Amino acid sequence: MSTFHLYNSYTRQKEQFESITPGYAGLYVCGPTVSGESHLGHARPYITFDVVQRYLKHLGYRVRYVRNITDAGHFEEEGREAIDKVGEKAKLEKLEPMEMVHKYTSLFHYGMRLFNCEEPAIEPTATGHIIEQITMIQTIIEKGYAYEVNGSVYFDVPKYAANYPYGKLSGRILEDQLETTRELDGQDEKRNKADFALWKSAPPEHIQRWNSPWGEGFPGWHIECSAMSSKYLGETFDIHGGGMDLQFPHHESEIAQSTIAHGHPPVRYWMHNNMITINGKKMGKSYNNVIKLSELFSGNHPILEQAYHPMVVRFYILQTHYRSTLDFGNEALQGSERAFRRLWEAYELLQKLPSGDHAQAADATLDKQVNDWISEFADFMNDDLNTAKVLANMFELAPVINGIKGGQIASNALSADTMNLLKSSFKTYLVDVLGMQPLQAEQSGKLESVLSLLIEIRKDAKKRKDFATSDQIRNQLAAAGISLKDEKDGTVSFSIE
Repeated sequence: MSTFHLYNSYTRQKEQFESITPGYAGLYVCGPTVSGESHLGHARPYITFDVVQRYLKHLGYRVRYVRNITDAGHFEEEGREAIDKVGEKAKLEKLEPMEMVHKYTSLFHYGMRLFNCEEPAIEPTATGHIIEQITMIQTIIEKGYAYEVNGSVYFDVPKYAANYPYGKLSGRILEDQLETTRELDGQDEKRNKADFALWKSAPPEHIQRWNSPWGEGFPGWHIECSAMSSKYLGETFDIHGGGMDLQFPHHESEIAQSTIAHGHPPVRYWMHNNMITINGKKMGKSYNNVIKLSELFSGNHPILEQAYHPMVVRFYILQTHYRSTLDFGNEALQGSERAFRRLWEAYELLQKLPSGDHAQAADATLDKQVNDWISEFADFMNDDLNTAKVLANMFELAPVINGIKGGQIASNALSADTMNLLKSSFKTYLVDVLGMQPLQAEQSGKLESVLSLLIEIRKDAKKRKDFATSDQIRNQLAAAGISLKDEKDGTVSFSIE
C-alpha cells in the first residue's frame, strides 16, 4: 500500500488520506479534563495520536496538531448526570478552580513527557476561548437550531436530525435515545430529552462564571471543542481524533453544532482508538482499577506487581492496533518489558555493526528477505497505522542482527546497501515514528560512560594477568544486573537485565 490510508469512523471504511491543503495536515485531538490526575486511560489516545502526527511528518506533511485542555464546562455524558467536573473537584480539594487546573495540567504534561509524546503545536484552553464559544452559540441560535431557557441555551437535536444525518458517527438512532434518556439535570427546561446544553446558567454557588447575552453562566462541554478546532484549523479540517468513548455524545454533538454554525461538516476523517481494560474489566471506580499515571510508574497500586517504565507502557500500547481492544495485566506488561529490552538491544547492536563496502550480498536469499521486511514498514503504517505489524517485523529482523553480531551469520551476508537501509529504517520507524527511547534514556549516556571505563580497567587488569581484579569487576557488575560478554574480536559488550 503505497499511499496512506486510515479508517474513517464516520464512513466506517478505510480511505486514502488526502489533506485539504496539499503538504499540510490539520489534526485535532480532544485533550484531558483537568479535574484530576491523568490515568492509564489517557495513555492510549495521546500515544496513538502522537504516532499519527509523527507519521504524517515522516510522510512530509507540515502538521498543525491541536490538543485542547478542558478546564471548564457542563459535562453531559452518557449514563451520567450532567455536572461541572472542574468546579466540583475544586470545592472538594478546597482550591481555586484555576489553581487546581494548573496542578493537574502540569501533571498531565509530565506524564506526556515521560511517554515521549511530542508537544502539540497549539494547546488551547476552554476558559481562554469563551468569546469564540459565545459567538458560535449566537450563530446557531440565529439559524434556528438552538433556544434559550432561563439563561441556558440548548441545541435542538430533533430539528437537526430532521435535516441532517444525526447519529451517523456513533450509530445512534434518535428515537431510541428519546425512549432511553434518563431524567437529568435541567431536563425539565429542555424541549426534547435528546437536546444538549451549549451554555448553562450559573447558580449563585457556581465558582466559574462568565457574562453572556443570556446572563452569567458557563459553556457546555461540546461547544468548547467546536470553537477551538475551527479557530485554529479552520471550519473544515483534516483529522479529528479521540477515544471511542467520545463518539457519543461528544463528537456527535460537535458534528451537529459545527455543521449548523458553518454550513457544512467540520471534519474529513474521524479517528478513534479503542478502549483499555484492566484484567478483562472496564476501567472504573466501582472496580477499584483506575490506575493513575504516577501509580503506574511507581507501582503503587494494589493491582500492580511492580512499577512499569513509561516506555514499556508505550511499547505495549503500540504492539496492538489502535482500533483493537487492549487489556492491561501484570503478566502482559512484564512480557512486553522483556520483549522491548530484546528489541532495543538489537537496535543498539545494529548501530554498531560495520556497513562494509561489498556491493553483493553473500546470502542473496537472506538479503532479499531483509529488504522485504524493511519495505513492509511503510506498507503497514500506510494501512491504517498498523504499528503492531511494524514491531512484528522488527522482531523478525532482531535474530538477523544478533546473528551477524555473534558470528552465526557472516558479516558480509547482507550487501552494504541493505545494511545501511536496515540501520536507517530501524531508527526511522522505532525511534522517530513510534517514538521509542531506551528504558533509562536520561541516564543511559552516563551509565555507558561508566561501564566503558570499568571495561577498560578490566581489560588492563587482564593484560597484567591481574585476574582477581578482572573477575571482581565482572562479578560485581553481574550482581548489579549487568552482564559482560567477551566477543571473539576482543571487544566486550554488556547487557542490562
